[in-house]
Amino acid sequence: MPVTAQQLLQILPNAGRQAGVFVPVLNTAMAKYGIVTRLRIAAFIAQVGHESGHFHWLKELWGPTPQQAGYEGRADLGNTIKGDGSKYRGRGLIQITGRANYTACGEALGLDLVNQPALLEQSHYAAMSAAWFWSTRGLNTLADQGAFAKITLRINGGLTGQDDRQALYDKALKVLA
Repeated sequence: MPVTAQQLLQILPNAGRQAGVFVPVLNTAMAKYGIVTRLRIAAFIAQVGHESGHFHWLKELWGPTPQQAGYEGRADLGNTIKGDGSKYRGRGLIQITGRANYTACGEALGLDLVNQPALLEQSHYAAMSAAWFWSTRGLNTLADQGAFAKITLRINGGLTGQDDRQALYDKALKVLA
C-alpha cells in the first residue's frame, strides 16, 4: 500500500514540498521493512512526522540542552570518545542517536555512518534508517496491536510529544482508510 503525496500532505500539512521528496523514499523504505499495512504505515508516518518536524529536521537541533549534554559519555549509546554526543546526535526521520546506533544502522544499510554521520541527512538514508530502526525494535508488531504509546516509548524513551504523535496517528488512520 504505497502512500501518495496527497495523503502525506493530509497527514503532515506542514511538510510542504518535502512531501514530494519523501514519498518515493518512504515507500521504498516501508516496503523493504514490511511497513505495508494501514496500521503500520499510519503509526510509522505519525512517528517520523513528529520526530522530524514534518520532514524539516533531519538533524537534531543542538543547544546543547541538558538532555543533549547527557549524550556525552553514555556507554548505552556507544558514545565512548569525547565529542561523540554531538557527532552522533539524532539524524534521519526517526533521529538515530549515538555511535552504537550509527554503527549498527550503517552495517545494515551498507554505509560508513561512523565516519560520515551526515549521510543520514539525505532523504533516502533518512527514510531507510527510520524503517530499519522501526524493524529492529519490533514496532510492526506493536503497530499491529494498536500499541501506539508503546511505540513512542521505544522510539523516544518516554512519551515526549505524545499528544502530537497521537493526533498525527489518528489523522493518518483516517486518511489511509
